[in-house]
This record gives sequence, structure tokens and C-alpha cells, in this order.
Amino acid sequence: MKPSRFCTTIHYSCLTYVIRHSEHSNPSSWNTTKINNNRDSERQTILIFKQTRCSGIKSVELTYASLFKACASLLALEEGRQIHVDCFKHGLDPDVYVRNTMIHFYGSCKKIIDARKVFDEMPHTNVVSWNTIISTFFRVSWFYESVEYFMKMRDVNIEPNGTTLVVMLSVCAELGNLTFGKCVHSRIILKRLELDCRLGTALVNMYAKCGALNYARLVFDKMPERNVWTWSAMIQGLAQHGVAKHAIALFNEMKNTSIQPNHVTFLGVICACSHAGYVEDGYRFFKEMKHVYGIKPRLTHYGAMVDVLGRTGHLIEAHNFILKMPIEPDPTVWRALLSACSVHSASDFDGIGEKVQKKLLELEPRWSPNLVMVANKYAEVCKWEDAARLRKSMRFKRLKKIAGESCIEVNGSTFRLLSGHDSHATCVDIYSLLDGLSLNMKINNL
Repeated sequence: MKPSRFCTTIHYSCLTYVIRHSEHSNPSSWNTTKINNNRDSERQTILIFKQTRCSGIKSVELTYASLFKACASLLALEEGRQIHVDCFKHGLDPDVYVRNTMIHFYGSCKKIIDARKVFDEMPHTNVVSWNTIISTFFRVSWFYESVEYFMKMRDVNIEPNGTTLVVMLSVCAELGNLTFGKCVHSRIILKRLELDCRLGTALVNMYAKCGALNYARLVFDKMPERNVWTWSAMIQGLAQHGVAKHAIALFNEMKNTSIQPNHVTFLGVICACSHAGYVEDGYRFFKEMKHVYGIKPRLTHYGAMVDVLGRTGHLIEAHNFILKMPIEPDPTVWRALLSACSVHSASDFDGIGEKVQKKLLELEPRWSPNLVMVANKYAEVCKWEDAARLRKSMRFKRLKKIAGESCIEVNGSTFRLLSGHDSHATCVDIYSLLDGLSLNMKINNL
């Protein structure tokens, strides 16, 4: 039977009393107490540390490492900062292990500048230090910083390990940089690393998200062992790139194995149905997830089902589906239906579309893409006054239209392109070439 919080508190109080009044009380005994407490309650770890400070007992490196881990788990920023100061006062902060846990703490609290400062000031680093800072950047989507520090890691002759390469493959997947992803893959081959589930799944995910489905399937087929995340990555990759039949076939193949699909797997297969317009299959998988596998649908699954119905023009059915949801729909769900209304029906905008846009603007009154989408729809159905009213409201609230953005990879370099932003040095030559191509197509169509 699991002990109650009251019993646990008594246990900690008795333990600290015994150690405090022991004739041979020393830092090692306190550290043992902290480590055991950390397994049961991070709060108790910090509490006992405060008691040690009041008792004048010295702490050692292991003490602070345990404390930073506890603060990271609790997202206790203020307590962690105080412990950082105490660690500095006692001259224990240069220790590599302490610094590594300190970086992890600041990263968990989303204080990335502080995490980077701690890392940059380290007198000595090891592969764990580099993995921690690179992972910290990745978790907050600082992908280019992850790449930068990966390059610096090689410059100081610290060899990346499997963990490093898994993170970098995830970075490549998010950036869509296939060339860099292949370079990371080559490092895996050169190091003769075993293609275990973690590394293999990262490779499948990278190739799939970069659109190299043949490479993704090749890695997938060669893996000696796969888990649910491996299957999900391959299914989502196929779904993302519109290969719905293959995604559904792979899902059916997965069901014949001992591996049970999870919420990510079902999200991938429902998205595949959305891209292909398979309404009946979408419903079937959605019900199967709930009633066969006992997986409670999340907002993302409901949003995917709305997308399935909306893309095929079943606007009334999609609207009723949202109204019957057992959980409160978020703006993403309503936005999916509004987008479908914009694509499929101009005349219906006075019906479902009007209700949807009102609800969306109630939930996100200051998010400019919503206002732009509604204003454009008003303009399409010749409601010029309503469109002008919304645009005037945007100007009054100082809301700016978010520029369209896309990325393209050329020879291993990723170029970021913004709509209406002619910052490229050769933009005049580019427009000239496009005009020539456009004229050539018009001549060929005559």
C-alpha cells in the first residue's frame, strides 16, 4: 500500500531529526537523505537542504546536483536561483556534474539565456554538457543554435554520442534540412552505432519529415526492432506527404504485430484520411481508437476529424461534430472549420461560417490571422463594409498581418523567404527569370 503524504512527512521529519542530532553527522549522511528524498518528493529535498543550511552543515557537489534536478522537476526557478548563489559562494559551481544539472534546471524553466551563460562559462565540459545545452535549445525551438553548438562541439574535439545524434536528427527534421540530416546519418554509420529503436526512429522521422519517404522506409525496414514510436513516425510521414493508402496499409500491418498503436499513431492515420478525403475511414479509426484500444481522444484528434469532414465539404456535419465534443474545442478546431468554410462554400458563410468566425474571434480576438481570414471571406462574398470594419479594427488595435513564410534548401543551406520581403541580393534577377518563365508558359498555351 502506498504511504500517505502525512506518513511520508513524518518519515522525513524523523530521519532529519536523527541525522541532525547524530554525533557523527556529516555531509555524506545529508546527501544520502537528499538523494532518497528526491525519489519520493522533490519538495522534501529542498526542505531538507534548508535545514542543513540552518544547522551549519557543509554541502558537497552531489548535494547541489540533486537540488538542481529537484528544482528542474518542480520548475522552481526562484529556489534554483538561490541554490545557484549558495553553490557559487561555496566554490562548488565549477564542477562539471553540477554545471550540467544547472544547465538542465535553467533549460527546464525556459531560461535559455541563463542556461547558455552557465555553459559558456564552464571551465571544463564533457559530452553530457554539450548534449544538455543542445537539447535545451531544441526544446524551445532554437534549432539554429542547436546546429551552432553541435559544430562547436566538433571544434573542441568532443565526440558526439548516440544521444547527440538523436537530438540533431530531430533538429534536421524540424528544419527540413535533408542534406544535414544525411551528414548526421553518415556519422552514425562511421561510428558503427547500433540502429536501436531510439536512433532508428529518429532517422525515420527525419527522412519522413524531409520528404525522403523512400529513405525513411528503407531505414524502417532495416531496423531489427521497432516500437510504437517507430511505426507512428513512418505512418505520420506518409500521411503528411499525402500517401494516404500506404499510411493506412502500414497501420493495418502494425495491427498484426504485438505493438499496440497509441494516440500519435491514430493521429497520423486520421490525418491520412483527411488528406485523401476518406470520411468513412476517418470515422472508423476514430471510433476504433476509443472503443477498441481504449485511447481517450485529445483535442488534436477532434481537430483532425473536423479537418476530415471540412476538407470534403461536410460543413454542417463538422459543425455538429464540434458541438457534440465532450471537451471544450480550442481555437485550432474552430479555425479548421472556418478554413473549410472559406474553401468550400461562399453562400454558406451567412450560416455556419458566420457562427464559426464569431466563436473564433471570441476565443482569439487579437490574433491577426483570424481577422485576416474573416476579412478575406467577407470580401469574397462582397460584404465590403464588414471587411473594411475588420481591417480598420486591426489598424486601431495595431495588429499586423503575419507575413507568409517558407523555407527552401539549396546545397545544404536553408533559405528563409518572407512574403513581400525582397531582401535577397539577386531578387531583381529572380523576378526577371520568373517573368520570362511566365511569358514562355503563356506562349506555349496559345
